[in-house]
Amino acid sequence: MTRNPTYSALTLRVKPSGESNREAWFLTAEEGLLRATVFGGPKSRFRSLVSPFHQGKLILYHNPVRDSRKVDDFDVHSYRMGIRELWERSVCADALAETVLSSQGGGGSWPEALELAGGVLDALDGADAAACPRLAVYFLWRWAGLLGFAPELPASSTCELKHDEVLWGSSFRVGPGAIAWLKEIESLSPAALGKVPPEHWSVDAASLNQAKTLSQAVMAGALGRRLPTWDGI
Repeated sequence: MTRNPTYSALTLRVKPSGESNREAWFLTAEEGLLRATVFGGPKSRFRSLVSPFHQGKLILYHNPVRDSRKVDDFDVHSYRMGIRELWERSVCADALAETVLSSQGGGGSWPEALELAGGVLDALDGADAAACPRLAVYFLWRWAGLLGFAPELPASSTCELKHDEVLWGSSFRVGPGAIAWLKEIESLSPAALGKVPPEHWSVDAASLNQAKTLSQAVMAGALGRRLPTWDGI
């Protein structure tokens, strides 16, 4: 096994480690979630390259004796600088990252997980404030489906979805407006949502709130807990 494997990777989280180093968590298409040390102080070029939501080709050095990894190189192709320029974008992106980390990177569906997470982050990078909550619901609902936890929606949007209190742990109703919108976004990618006419984003506030409540409840059931980062979306 090579000691310098290459990955298609998305940076999810970066935290200080010691006086000058940092620990970074990545979602990769090849091995799912990986943690690696980023060596170097403020003058290291990796300080700017290995940042949350940056995505590209990652090269790690793997020490098989210690089973430790360090970043050897990171060729970033998506910086997504716009995410930190708007509070709503940042909140949704943070919720996405914590959801991915809390669900082991999507189980074993790593290429699909990376494609979904990267696609939503691309859409968030230029989204306006009103679109951000919708993208957050889109991600949670599609992520629940990736994990195999999304409930089957009724064939007719005129029916209300009955809630499963044992699985989701709370009481609520999901009306036809929310069901119709969730069924619509199941067939669209984040990139497509950014190109279609505005009516594809149109959903009344009550239906959007119901869709958000359902998607969060389903994901909470999958994870066994509710993430605090969902509060802001």
